[in-house]
Amino acid sequence: MAIGHTSSQMALRDPDIRLMLRVRDDDASAFGELVERFQHRLVAVMHHLVGSVDEAEDLAQEVFLRVYRTRKKYTPKAKFSTWLFTIANNLALNSLRDRRRRPVLPLEVHDSGPLGMRPTENLAPTRDVPPAHNLQQQELADVIRTALDGLNERQRVAIVLNKFEDMNYADIADVMGLSTKAVKSLLSRARSKLREALQGYIYMDGEAPPGEEAGAEEEASGNTEDPN
Repeated sequence: MAIGHTSSQMALRDPDIRLMLRVRDDDASAFGELVERFQHRLVAVMHHLVGSVDEAEDLAQEVFLRVYRTRKKYTPKAKFSTWLFTIANNLALNSLRDRRRRPVLPLEVHDSGPLGMRPTENLAPTRDVPPAHNLQQQELADVIRTALDGLNERQRVAIVLNKFEDMNYADIADVMGLSTKAVKSLLSRARSKLREALQGYIYMDGEAPPGEEAGAEEEASGNTEDPN
């Protein structure tokens, strides 16, 4: 009774949970609606984590397959997006570890895949934008990609979920299986690395130029956990 009551309360607050409950009950249209709602966000996050568009799309499809295969066991215990991105995080980390064990040549990524446009295509040239601006935008996209690649796996996951999914510390902690204090420490270190890598291009969190910024490092002061 208590579990059912809690699930009902969560479903009232989270429309995504209500949609997933329809998937669990074999509503024919619900799963397609779920994929439509999350596929672009999921591919974008996976792309930032693994660096390859083709692999990101494959991993996103695997996430949805797992959601569908386990639908009958679904019981809401957190926001649906937290549950979904927990699955995505685990798959992405497994993929990166497999890649380290068997390195492969980078894939060409000229074309969009079956799940739609790549996240970086938001920076693609348009007919109304001067060529110089397009070059600057592409340069910035390359610098951001390199900066993200310079983070370790956990830092990259934390910063991607925070910046691109707008998750708070508690939700990131749930996805990554960490404490909120550990997430604060991860984000502080990640922001410091990104700030250094992106100096002259962009300021994290809207800080003022160097010399006037209030560094995010103080978030982690006094932490005893070291999540790396």
